[in-house]
Amino acid sequence: MGLSLVQSRVLLGLDALKVTVEVHMANGLPSFTLVGLADVEVKEARERVRCAIQNSGLEFPHNKRITVNLAPADLPKDSGRLDLPIALGILAASGQLDGSRLADYEFAGELSLSGALRPVRGALAMALALHMAQVNTRLVLPPGSAEEAALVPGAQVYRAVHLLDVVRQFAPEGAVAAQDSPPGEEGWLRVCPAPVCEGDALADLADVKGQIGAKRALEIAAAGGHSMLLVGPPGSGKSMLAQRFAGLLPPMSTDEALQSAAIGSLSGRFDIRRWGQRPTANPHHSASAVALVGGGSPPRPGEISLAHHGVLFLDELPEFPRSALEALREPLETGTITISRAARRAEFPARFQLIAAMNPCPCGYLGATTRTCRCTPDQVSRYQGKLSGPLMDRIDLHVEVPALPAHELLGAPAGESTGSIRARCTQARAYAHARQGKTNQALTGGDIDLHARLEPTAAKFLQSAATQLGWSARGTHRTLKIARTIADLAGSDTTTLTHVAEAMQYRRALKNA
Repeated sequence: MGLSLVQSRVLLGLDALKVTVEVHMANGLPSFTLVGLADVEVKEARERVRCAIQNSGLEFPHNKRITVNLAPADLPKDSGRLDLPIALGILAASGQLDGSRLADYEFAGELSLSGALRPVRGALAMALALHMAQVNTRLVLPPGSAEEAALVPGAQVYRAVHLLDVVRQFAPEGAVAAQDSPPGEEGWLRVCPAPVCEGDALADLADVKGQIGAKRALEIAAAGGHSMLLVGPPGSGKSMLAQRFAGLLPPMSTDEALQSAAIGSLSGRFDIRRWGQRPTANPHHSASAVALVGGGSPPRPGEISLAHHGVLFLDELPEFPRSALEALREPLETGTITISRAARRAEFPARFQLIAAMNPCPCGYLGATTRTCRCTPDQVSRYQGKLSGPLMDRIDLHVEVPALPAHELLGAPAGESTGSIRARCTQARAYAHARQGKTNQALTGGDIDLHARLEPTAAKFLQSAATQLGWSARGTHRTLKIARTIADLAGSDTTTLTHVAEAMQYRRALKNA
């Protein structure tokens, strides 16, 4: 007797795939059937939709045979985002809505039993995917989700607080809504990007006393986009340094902020107060490989994707499962992670800066002047051997963070502030982008030959050192990238012997007992 079509979207990775909710209503034995490869969460929508329609004062067609098809049939559907389009499809098929007016809109929202709309995961990711695909449509979303999606430039987003707010907009001419909207808030509203409140200020690097060498390495890493490993005894300041690293990075562009926020929205961890701030992911060392790189069914982003355009801080690096650490090797090179399953394949961006910290040995005091190490050479070798050679080769800077004596710690003046260091890092990055269009860390082999501008004496010195130290081709190239960053910080057009010599100091291996 009645057929209606309502458009919506489901998320697969960062892609928003179109779903058509087809509702057919006919005479026959009363039933409510939901088909189309729906997950358990979606199948439960039958009870939520029935109660929401009834409690909103609308008529649910109990005496009809209702069939809801979620097309395409081979696309998995999960979460409660399809509650609202299913409810609208039933109302349109029963004549309570004008189905022809729904064609220019796409709907997503979870329904409570009272008919109120609840936020859905991935609203910003959905709006960004539509923007990238240049799909011109109007989105109707619940409170919270609508404000997220409105951050995407050019998005046409409408916020609806209650099912009745949507019904009033698409009711047939002359029809009267069953009851008034819930008091206290305007139900239907076109959402425009609101001024974003600034989040909490980042910690200042001036809080860290001493550690001049480590701070210099942080500056180089921030200027060139390099990964870094901090090695030192307990309490030497490794975590303090790493937690202040994000403040040295230049401000995010609009595209970078949108990509980072979309991944956070997909995981339900987006906070609008932190819009435009570089993310810092700090997983515990008990995290699994799936937690770090992503996975599951459907695939979800991991910590490395949540740190996209930001910082991934791994404290106590050797304590992480070896499988989790080895899974970082490809993303460190490519900046993406591909999660393949039997039926689906999802790709997430993972262009992060790795900042890792570790002790030099199990007791932590190898090479320290304050206490004596009690570890045997075999224990030290096993501890450091948890980090494979290929992984260490992909970490650009290896920095020692020694423990400070008490008189230096208490008497040292405050160090240079984060703001002044960030200004130099931003200038060096701008210099690199003007020359090559990317950071120095992202240079490929051909780019290095073209943009390194290595002086002959520096090239000869680097070649000799790489041969004597047994560096791989990757290690040699990474040293050259660090040297190019040091030259950019110095404002030099060419990479000199001095720059190469300093870069070599950051490629030293761990000390053994």
